[in-house]
Parts: sequence; structure tokens; C-alpha cells
Amino acid sequence: MKIAIVSDIHGNREAFCEVLADMERAGADAAVNLGDIVGYGPEPEEAARLIREKSIPSVMGNHELAIAKPNYLRWFNESARRSLLLTRDLLQPETRKWLSGLPPFLVHHGALMVHGCPPDSITEYLFEMDDEALERIFASSEQRLSFVGHTHTLELVSFGEGSIERTEIGRGLFPLEKSKAYIVNVGSVGQPRDGDNHAKYVLWDETAYTVEVRYVSYDIASTVDKILRLGFPEVNAKRLW
Repeated sequence: MKIAIVSDIHGNREAFCEVLADMERAGADAAVNLGDIVGYGPEPEEAARLIREKSIPSVMGNHELAIAKPNYLRWFNESARRSLLLTRDLLQPETRKWLSGLPPFLVHHGALMVHGCPPDSITEYLFEMDDEALERIFASSEQRLSFVGHTHTLELVSFGEGSIERTEIGRGLFPLEKSKAYIVNVGSVGQPRDGDNHAKYVLWDETAYTVEVRYVSYDIASTVDKILRLGFPEVNAKRLW
């Protein structure tokens, strides 16, 4: 079974629509979303609607957390906070309620799905974890495979024979070893920050035990225009290029 794993759509409907089309071409049997459907981008309502229409299981990201708990807004920088206030106004009340009810993590086909860091953190970044912290995470996890988002970058963290290995990954197929445990950082659909402006997601082949990083082109200029017309911070547009 092939499972598409997306994260950090951030209201970028243009990118998400192209990713959905690519999933179909790639033969994905199912999909999971790792959070941050909203924030930064101009079409949060439309992005959330697509997730719901397609019944894609989803966990809560830190931007959804700020929608659910406005007091959390103070932890964001000024630009992100302004984006979230605009985002909240673009969401229907029923959508805000749905986003506020998303779970902090899911176990899907035996793999852990969480926005920030295993086992259940919405807000911690994987890059904040040193080797000692990662060893504790792997030792306490019931799952051999975890998928995370939040950083907007791609990374493969493995644990085997008592050692941690961290590898930046890019486009292509990566075999996994049954003897090791893994955390896969799946990058971002709507606002990648790894120096490449393609929308990105991961295709996990449960049978072959591989992950494939997929790069997807989309109409960046259209998204940029919408961001600026709606009065979002200019940095949100510049980051997409």
C-alpha cells in the first residue's frame, strides 16, 4: 500500500491541488496530513475544505493550535501572528471548530503521525532534538516509523545499533531498513524552506518499505498575487520563490 504524507499546506491551495493530482499519478492508495493546513497562505478555507472533502486523516499543527487557543498567538513572531489573524477571518466558523478538534497525533498503518516531534508534540521542532533526546524518543516509541512536519524541510533520522544518523534528503526513492527505527521529516506542500520552491510530500510504500520524496510544480505567481492582494505580510510571498 502506498500512503501519501503531506504537511504544512499553509493555505496554499494552488500547491495542494497539484500535489493531489500528483498523488493520483503516483498511485497513492491513501493520504495523511501532518498539520498546518492554514497560516501564511491566502486560501485556508479552501485548503481545509479539500482535506475534508477527501476525508484525509489529519493531526493538529501549531497554526491550528493558535486558531483553537488564541492565547497561543503570543508565541508567534509579529508577521506570523498577523497572518494568523487574517487567516482566522478567512475561515468559516464551522471550519474553525473542525480545525480546533484535530488530534495531536495519529497512528496510521502502524506508523506515528505527528506535526512537531514524537510522540505527541505539536510545537517542538525535530532540529531542536540532540542525539540524546532522539535516543530517548526512539527507545520509548511503540512505532518503528514516525512521520513529522513543522520544519518545512526534508530529513531522515534513523536509529540502529545504538547510534543516531541524520540525513538531509531530496527528490527520489529512499529504502528503509527493517532493523532500524526512523523519523521522516516530510517537508512542506505550501511553503518549503529548503532552497527549492517545488511543493513537496512523501510517498510511503508500506510493502516495499521505502519513502519517495516527490517534487511538484505549481503556479507560484498566482499564490503570490493572492497573498499580496489579501494584505498578508510580504515575506509570505517572497518565501515561495
